[in-house]
Amino acid sequence: MSETFDCAKCCESLFGRKYIQTDSGPYCVPCYDDTFANTCAECQQLIGHDSRELFYEDRHFHEGCFRCCRCQRSLADEPFTCQERELLCNDCYCSAFSSQCSACGETVMPGSRKLEYGGQTWHEHCFLCSGCEQPLGSRSFVPDKGAHYCVPCYENKFAPRCARCSKTLTQGGVTYRDQPWHRECLVCTGCQTPLAGQQFTSRDEDPYCVACFGELFAPKCSSCKSPITGLGGGKYVSYEDRHWHHSCFCCARCSTSLVGQGFVPSGDQVMCQGCSQEGL
Repeated sequence: MSETFDCAKCCESLFGRKYIQTDSGPYCVPCYDDTFANTCAECQQLIGHDSRELFYEDRHFHEGCFRCCRCQRSLADEPFTCQERELLCNDCYCSAFSSQCSACGETVMPGSRKLEYGGQTWHEHCFLCSGCEQPLGSRSFVPDKGAHYCVPCYENKFAPRCARCSKTLTQGGVTYRDQPWHRECLVCTGCQTPLAGQQFTSRDEDPYCVACFGELFAPKCSSCKSPITGLGGGKYVSYEDRHWHHSCFCCARCSTSLVGQGFVPSGDQVMCQGCSQEGL
């Protein structure tokens, strides 16, 4: 008797037929494909033994089915991206999911250097200072009404300037006569003492500390000979060409305050009416 040579699955004779040998025995081509072939994830048909099969993650494809889901371009020999299990060529992926540069309008390709700010995206070489038009890169910048400035350009264009030195104020500063000043620039015209946070006054628009103003410009008290500045709510009394601090305007004899009272001048002194009558 001759030995049988049958398909391991359908048991039909393989004499004179094409077959495929496996560890579990020989299979006719239809039985081999039905038993061992994978199903194409795209067309849901078996991937026959004589077809080129492509594999990605947990899915198998016919070579012709392995294509971009948007433009249908074959991805067999091209780079691609998978987005929510959909295969996309690089062009379609960039068109659908990549940002557009706010400056040039071109696609910002995945992996390229870019900058993002305020919901917008730029190529690194397109993100320029609106003043000097140099790339901002990783430098600090200041946004202003849709424009972006490097710090030097912003300060030169927008920052207030000190009324004394004309240089920009980047932080801090004080206001005097409705103008901005560096704290270190607001000094007494007389002694150069810093005036920021101190009581001071002015003469001909020049600032003076209380001491210098009193020494240079204030009238002197006829009693104590100290300056009468009138600063800080200090009150004084004037009579003809003489002046007194409120606390110094007293009777020369009994020292009674004469503020709001009648008084009698006596040479360089003033006296209350009582003391003046006693001297008659």
